[in-house]
Amino acid sequence: MEKKEEVLSFLSEIVLDPHCELEYKNPFELLISIILSAQTTDKKVNLISKELYDKYPNALELSKANLDDVIEIIKPLGLAKSKAPRIINTSKAIVNGIPEDFDELTKLPGVGRKTANVFLAEAYNHNRFGVDTHVLRVSNRLGITNSMDPYQCEIDLMDYFKNENYKILHHKFILFGRYFCMAKNPKCKECKLIKYCRK
Repeated sequence: MEKKEEVLSFLSEIVLDPHCELEYKNPFELLISIILSAQTTDKKVNLISKELYDKYPNALELSKANLDDVIEIIKPLGLAKSKAPRIINTSKAIVNGIPEDFDELTKLPGVGRKTANVFLAEAYNHNRFGVDTHVLRVSNRLGITNSMDPYQCEIDLMDYFKNENYKILHHKFILFGRYFCMAKNPKCKECKLIKYCRK
């Protein structure tokens, strides 16, 4: 079995339910939650998101929000003073709808390449590969990329896994990195891909 097939096989064995762990009801909530998830965990975002979306259920309401109120709600996530104005300003920009175009999305406050890729894949089922710290770590350990640059890593992954479902594979890499191939204390003894690992 080739390396690529082994990687795909083991990821399917380890990650039985590849899915986004952010809880959301619509594209607005998804986009805001992805922005909020920077440098924190999906679990923490989910803990505060109900209060946030109960108070500000759509882009129009969040666009008119009091900055200090939003900071107070999202404070447990960290970086609240920078994230709060971002999600308010993003809401102002999407009151009339969220763009389905990558370039237009990345013009929004707090929306970089990773956020746009994840959003488009999850909300509109675009075949895109979002690269976060987990994806970056796993793909480097497995020698699929030699770059710590997320954009280069994205290119390398899409080239290596041509014709695969990038959305599903993205979730498999994230969940594998989050719960199995962690930054600290990875489960190397249980890993069938250890022969490829450059850790």
